[in-house]
Amino acid sequence: MKKITRSVVARLLPVRASDAHKGNFGRVLVVAGSRSMCGAGLLCAKSALSAGAGLVYWALPQTMQPTFAAALPEVITLPLAETKNGELSASAWPTLKAFIAQVRPSVIVIGPGMGNSPLLRQLFGALNVPLVIDADGLNKLATLTPKKFLQPVIFTPHPGEMARLLGTGAPTERPTQLMQFLQTRGGVCVLKGHRTLVGTLVQKTPEIWENTSGNVALAKGGSGDVLSGIIAGLWAQLGTASGFSQTAIVAAVCGVYIHGAAGETVACDKSVYGVLASDIVAQIGPVIKQILRERK
Repeated sequence: MKKITRSVVARLLPVRASDAHKGNFGRVLVVAGSRSMCGAGLLCAKSALSAGAGLVYWALPQTMQPTFAAALPEVITLPLAETKNGELSASAWPTLKAFIAQVRPSVIVIGPGMGNSPLLRQLFGALNVPLVIDADGLNKLATLTPKKFLQPVIFTPHPGEMARLLGTGAPTERPTQLMQFLQTRGGVCVLKGHRTLVGTLVQKTPEIWENTSGNVALAKGGSGDVLSGIIAGLWAQLGTASGFSQTAIVAAVCGVYIHGAAGETVACDKSVYGVLASDIVAQIGPVIKQILRERK
């Protein structure tokens, strides 16, 4: 099992040309949020920007859009039809489909704060863009017949979500869960928890990484939304230059380390009790700056 360390991430992070423009750093579309979990999409979208994505879009329930467009002016928002419960409606698909065709996102994040949105089922069957699937996207996926996606996918379950995806009930040992999942679903899997594991199959041979950053400060609501945003932001940059199948594992490896290191940094000031997900977002840029110093 390989270890994810600061020096490893320093070598893997993409090098930015001095004459580059925002189009060189990819476009992330976040499909997230509902009336009862409106902050999840904000945390995810802001994290994707903070990790360096050139452009970030957020598709969200229409009643949320005016408030959150003002709260996060750097993100382009797309208001979509919603159900009576404030979740994204199945009727939103034609609008979202047209938007995707127009902006051509590099990576789409599905799931944070979406609840039991009827739109989720449609997204899995219709999208051919690289995906980061998290939270309620994973919960919906667990109710569907297991299949391997045709496009590159990064899954980001915690052990409870993984148990539901595998249909095993109570969580089992994480390495065992990870291997079972990869054999069933393929792609890249980020199995969250103490010493987060990142895995994929390379010509049917497992490639497993264990993270060395992070602490219990990350055990807080919203932390996972931040992680999915970081991974998507990094993947959009890496994949634009080198292809998305080849760079998914790199984006996941770098993302989990940066996320963990940001949590450690905040905990030094606030203790492991007082860290908020929004605090982690604020440390993404400073942590990347520290990591890049290792390259000099």
